[in-house]
Amino acid sequence: MIVDTLLLLKAILLGILEGMTEFLPVSSTGHLIIAGDLLGFTGDSAKTFEIFIQLGSILGVVWLYRHKVTGIARTLDQPASQRFVLNLFIAFLPAAVVGLLFHGAIKVYLFNPVSVAGALIVGGVLILLIERRARSPRIHSVDDIRPLDALKVGIAQCCALFPGVSRSGATIMGGLLSGLSRTAATEFSFFLAIPTMFAATLYDLYKSRGLLVADDVPIFAAGFIAAFLTALVVVRLFLAYVARHDFSAFAYYRIGFGLVVLAYFW
Repeated sequence: MIVDTLLLLKAILLGILEGMTEFLPVSSTGHLIIAGDLLGFTGDSAKTFEIFIQLGSILGVVWLYRHKVTGIARTLDQPASQRFVLNLFIAFLPAAVVGLLFHGAIKVYLFNPVSVAGALIVGGVLILLIERRARSPRIHSVDDIRPLDALKVGIAQCCALFPGVSRSGATIMGGLLSGLSRTAATEFSFFLAIPTMFAATLYDLYKSRGLLVADDVPIFAAGFIAAFLTALVVVRLFLAYVARHDFSAFAYYRIGFGLVVLAYFW
């Protein structure tokens, strides 16, 4: 098996980009679509690669929160753990249903740089508006979230089915609007990513199984590992950041980046 060194380098760069952006409110899918276009890393195989490396990022979160995850698994007979799992299921359900219904149309019509750029800009403006809305958080821990709060976050997550909106951005903003503190909304977004991204990624890989070939293993592995290692670092830094800052900086970045992309691809 001969591995193209340049292709391997592109895979590593895209893996790092995935790990950097997956859990920030800036849209990892949008960045990967745009970066793939700039690098000439396009086509059906490239789309499958971009789906696969998301598993690397989400496993990074599982590893960071492994004590919480294993603790819940060991105490599923206790009300607190049952309530936490129920909340995740409630929040997961809306996007799962909508995604199954419109998965094909979304991939065909919306996975392009111009649509992504528009979503980046609109999402940035919405983040600024939400940040300027006066509120006092009533929920400061993910363990105190109620089913109705989880449902609101789940409905907000449906917006992220539009490429460029950002899954983490939609769920965090939905959490803030529902009365969660910045840290609680961010952590719940991380936990919700585990079932959501596993389900979406495995479903996409199943649908694209005919495109998977043995020669792509080194490329996929390099992107996967790069995404995993990068996510380990970025998630820690992001949590430290949101404990002391709001999300306005990400909003301005989205707007600026979106305008640059529109100008480039127009």
